[in-house]
Amino acid sequence: MIVKEVTGILEELAPLGLAEDFDNVGLLVGDDHQKVTGILVTLDTLENVVEEAIAQNCNLIVSFHPIIFNGLKKLTGKTYVERVVIKAIQNHIAIYSMHTALDNVMQGVNAEICRVLDIMEPKILIPQKNTIKKLTTYVPLEAADDLKNALFEAGAGTIGNYSNCSFSAEGTGSYKANENAHPTKGRIGQTHFEKEMQLNITFKSHVEKKVMSALFKHHPYEEVAYEVLTLENTDQDIGMGMIGHLEKPMKEVDFLLKVKERMHAHGIRHSALREKPIEKVAVLGGSGAFAIKAAKASGADIFITADVKYHQFFEAEGTMVIADIGHYETEQFTKNLLVDYLTKKIPNFAIRLSGSKTNPIKYL
Repeated sequence: MIVKEVTGILEELAPLGLAEDFDNVGLLVGDDHQKVTGILVTLDTLENVVEEAIAQNCNLIVSFHPIIFNGLKKLTGKTYVERVVIKAIQNHIAIYSMHTALDNVMQGVNAEICRVLDIMEPKILIPQKNTIKKLTTYVPLEAADDLKNALFEAGAGTIGNYSNCSFSAEGTGSYKANENAHPTKGRIGQTHFEKEMQLNITFKSHVEKKVMSALFKHHPYEEVAYEVLTLENTDQDIGMGMIGHLEKPMKEVDFLLKVKERMHAHGIRHSALREKPIEKVAVLGGSGAFAIKAAKASGADIFITADVKYHQFFEAEGTMVIADIGHYETEQFTKNLLVDYLTKKIPNFAIRLSGSKTNPIKYL
């Protein structure tokens, strides 16, 4: 396999179009046509991880965090980022990052936290906006089914657990071709009337390129009349964080101790306990303080995240417990998720779980 084929499989799980605007995801270093000798999966790409890849004959590193985030103006080896990039290039190692693309999918980072903590029936905490679009086009009746099937094949028409969703209405279209046109039907210089179908179909924004390609390829007209609108509707399967419930309510201290054990946390910083049972749990891997308001609004008894600042703990306001268990700790199982996924997709390929320790925070 080549790098592009492997990353294509990863994008089936976490399309890059779902990543946040501030992020830097995708192939950051390397040639996407390079033949892959092995894949090393890691949370962070540090120098010791690149050395591990070299030792294990892996020339593709799949990393959760992007090693290049704010851009590089120099490659002199003076920073750890520059040294990683130089070492990777010198050894023909490609680096691919997923980050918030994987944060924003149902089977991503937060789903793994829920799995580890036995949180049941998790749902997206903050659905991502502007992820649903609607295509309206007009097609001759006899060509309508072929066009619909092509659009479905491209990924349009999926709503929740349903596929091949569309709405059609018959009517009469008109047009007059000028001398430079090559009309499929009708004659140049004459107004033509055609029985047409108005086709309405929704699609997720990250498949727009495929949907539009299918539209132009399979529509019979020389000039395709169409509209694409971004909808206010939210996709409940795309977004940040998750919220679910425990099978049975637990005492606050007992649940926090469970979290500490299961997530291998060295300590938990938390707001004041409420002396009430924990049943509804919200989670957000990584720096999640921005979601405190959403967690409160969802009725969570506790919100598990990382990188909470001093004053942000006050925002709990006695309505829930805010628990900061550490950035690395919330995301550490992501690489296991990716190894399992890739192993199922390409079982006869060398896929390694990095054994390098990349947590930059140490505890006494």
